Order: sequence, then C-alpha cells, then structure tokens
Amino acid sequence: MPVTSAPVVRRARPDDVPALVDLVYDLAEYEKARHECTLTADQLLAALFGPDPALFAHVALLGDKVAGCAIWFLNFSTWDGVHGIYLEDLYVTPEARGTGLGQALLAALAQEAHTRGYSRVSWSVLTWNTPSIGFYESLGAQVQDDWVGYRLTGPALATLAAAATPEV
Repeated sequence: MPVTSAPVVRRARPDDVPALVDLVYDLAEYEKARHECTLTADQLLAALFGPDPALFAHVALLGDKVAGCAIWFLNFSTWDGVHGIYLEDLYVTPEARGTGLGQALLAALAQEAHTRGYSRVSWSVLTWNTPSIGFYESLGAQVQDDWVGYRLTGPALATLAAAATPEV
C-alpha cells in the first residue's frame, strides 16, 4: 500500500465496527487461532458504544481506509494507585506494515495514558512473534519476564465459579 499521507489515528466510531471486527479476525488468523475467535459486530458495538463502555479503540487510517487498530481497556495498579491501559489487540494489516501505523497507534495510547495520569500501558505478545517483540523493544518497551500469564476459561472457569461462596 503506497503511503500518500501521514497516518491518521483517532478514536473508533460506530461506523468503524465492521472494519474492527475484520481486523480482529485477521489478528486471530495471524496468531494461528482463528478458530477461537467468535466476535460479532453486535458484541463489539455494544462493548465499545453501549451505555457504560469498558472497552475502547483507536483506529489508524491510511487515506480513508482503516488499516490498523488498538483495542484496549483500563486496568488499575494498586501499587501506583492509578489506572493504566491494557492493550488487548494491536493490529496493522500486512500491506500497511512499515508505514508507521503501529507506532502511531501506540503513541496515541501513550498520549492517552499520559494526559489522563495513568501510570502504564501494558500488553502481552506471543513468544514466537519476534517481529512484534522487536518492534516493541525498539520503542523502549520492556519485557516483563518475571511475570507469567494465566487464564481460566471453559470448563475450568465454570468449575471454579460453581465453587464460589454465595454473596451475602
């Protein structure tokens, strides 16, 4: 994709949802897990633009085409006493890679965090994704190799939920 102008990054709008869903599925394909992705446009529209959204997104445009996205939510550091941004998905289409969109998206999140007094922007990356790891490290991001990610899902989540003490 030839670059004819500087990338434009802005907050996502409701009319961006179909493109965002496509990008999420493209990311799932890239991460070799498309079969796990079940996101619908209705779900994403409700999450981003419902009455009390807890999910946010930025899109990167080249011309008038959405060619990248950053989908994120707030977390909270009890040690810092302030929020941070957790970047759930960062994706740039293959034809737009190398145009500065990824850096522009991360810069927009860094600006969001800085402006709002948040203490960090954090994310996870698959260990085999060396191009992304190199890109993140080139921006000054530091690997958190003293932390190990965990996830409860499916039957294990249901089993633990069933063991919960009823609320009083």
